[in-house]
Amino acid sequence: MTTVANSLDQAKRYPPGDLAIWIFILAELSVFAVFFAAYAFTRMNNVELFNEFQQHLDRQAALINTLALITSSYFVVRAVSAIREGSSKLCVRWLLAALSMGVVFLVVKGGEYAHHFGEGITLSTNTFYMFYLSLTFFHFMHVIMGMVILSAVAVMAHKGKYSAGEHTGVETGASYWHMVDLLWLILFPLVYVMR
Repeated sequence: MTTVANSLDQAKRYPPGDLAIWIFILAELSVFAVFFAAYAFTRMNNVELFNEFQQHLDRQAALINTLALITSSYFVVRAVSAIREGSSKLCVRWLLAALSMGVVFLVVKGGEYAHHFGEGITLSTNTFYMFYLSLTFFHFMHVIMGMVILSAVAVMAHKGKYSAGEHTGVETGASYWHMVDLLWLILFPLVYVMR
């Protein structure tokens, strides 16, 4: 009966996960908001330049990455749902599936970077590429950090450290991962699509 009560208390807690992660998420969102605002402001003053070089980006690769991150978020939601129902094994499987989508993202994005660097494109090529490389690489590093967090959560879940009554760590990792996905859902249309 106590486990059920603890599970209900955790399900009612808002926001889910540890409060510290939400302070960190708000700080990260603020940093990205400044980046996005600077990009938009600079773009307004250099529309032709941004439109010209935006056409050189691989939108298909970016779409694949968008689908990979959306799918990974779904898998993370399933992992949280599984641990709330007391299934550590199923939680681990869903987390591993989410991590596999993270690998897809890193491989595809790494291929994009290799192509650009192979063509001699750097931060100093022009203003557009300075923003493109800075924004996407900053996000790329957040994907890596998110994967480290999800991996640690998966290891803990595999060891039986989470249960239906205590799964704050799973929710904390999930919250961070959803932030990473949300940032890409803003970055993708902003950098690759909007003209």
